[in-house]
Amino acid sequence: MTCVIAAGAAVTSSPGAEHRVGEDSRDDADVIIIGAGPAGSSAAYWLASAGRSVLLLEKAAFPREKVCGDGLTPRGTRALVELGIDVSEEAGWRHNKGLRVIAAGLRLHMDWPQLTSFPPYGLVRRRADLDLMLAEHAVAAGARWHQQTNVTGPILDRAGRVVGVSALAGPDRRPVEYRAQVVLAADGVSGKFARQLGVHRNAKRPMGVAVRRYYRSPRAEDDYLESWLELWDGPPGADSSILLPGYGWIFGMGDGAVNVGLGVLNSSDGFGRTDYRAMLTRWLNGTPEEWELRAGNAVGPIRGAGLPMGFNRTPHYTHGALLLGDAAGTVNPFNGEGIPYAMESGKFAAQAVAQALARPVGPSRERALAAYPAELSRQWGSYYRVGGWFGKLIGTPAVMRLGTRHALPHPALMRFVMKMLANLHDPHDGDLSDRAIALFDRITPAIR
Repeated sequence: MTCVIAAGAAVTSSPGAEHRVGEDSRDDADVIIIGAGPAGSSAAYWLASAGRSVLLLEKAAFPREKVCGDGLTPRGTRALVELGIDVSEEAGWRHNKGLRVIAAGLRLHMDWPQLTSFPPYGLVRRRADLDLMLAEHAVAAGARWHQQTNVTGPILDRAGRVVGVSALAGPDRRPVEYRAQVVLAADGVSGKFARQLGVHRNAKRPMGVAVRRYYRSPRAEDDYLESWLELWDGPPGADSSILLPGYGWIFGMGDGAVNVGLGVLNSSDGFGRTDYRAMLTRWLNGTPEEWELRAGNAVGPIRGAGLPMGFNRTPHYTHGALLLGDAAGTVNPFNGEGIPYAMESGKFAAQAVAQALARPVGPSRERALAAYPAELSRQWGSYYRVGGWFGKLIGTPAVMRLGTRHALPHPALMRFVMKMLANLHDPHDGDLSDRAIALFDRITPAIR
């Protein structure tokens, strides 16, 4: 298929495609959403709940494996609660109490803060279960979900506006086309649909890579998310040990396994030139034997994924298409958390689209759709700009070591840092640390 975005361009279509629209060219749905991850399914739920017809297209067959997202901070808990998901332990969720930070020979436990805006606990659940739950939640609200439907490109009208998508559907990969008034691209880190519209990743903004593996371990019942700010090849502090780039995590799944992984930012000298899978093994081989984090206790292979951060793909609205979640680069550059921001971006997109579709085609509708990137910038633009600066600093090992050695011995300072890194604060009725974060947000120019 060939796509050209230009005024006066002809409608594009795939040769031999099964046309999903009739002779009267009615739309298949009000909204097409590409990708049934947390961003796409959340948007589908909110739009279907608002009475809009939604077509959710997913290239894989569920349940399917994803690398990140098993552990959620209170921000993720809040997003799930807003969707109406039962997050009780009786419903199969594991609750976590807070964060354990390890660096500079110190170990600091910090419970999640008591806030008005967020619940005081995080969650653990396998990502395959989470994604299936969210997609089925959207279907229960009225969305139509087509699995094994791989979107291959946009369909454009004569003005170069996206009016649908072409796809390969089912195990036989038959060509099909779907039409809608608005298309939401939630197709993940690759941003394939955005790239086909000429929207590419900004290499100057943060990007990370993460690898993780499951292990059978006696630490499976640990109810803290553990963050390692220093990764050592060998016992920490030993003369023969080497400090590795990046940060690591360990947390219990509650089912006999732990999730262990590491992440590296593109501000690190080792980014793109490191065997991350080998690095994970080297780090874990230096952890205590009784944790049993060795290859013989591994459950499944080491898997890796990119972490598109800090709005590293913009604009978030162009030619009738909105970018959501990883496709929009919404991962938090401070801590690499992506699931809550994906779900929130789905909600913001749904709000803008619902308002737009209640207006006539033309400038009024465009103003409503333009509210989506404006809302993303308002919510996270200043915070992500600071996160970009933070990422550049911690990419320098000397700065990272200096920061951890001087901050970790001060619990009050670290609680402030935790709030900042996890984006957990009450902007209007919180304590002094909340007000400081809110002030910093207000005086920092937002990125778009």
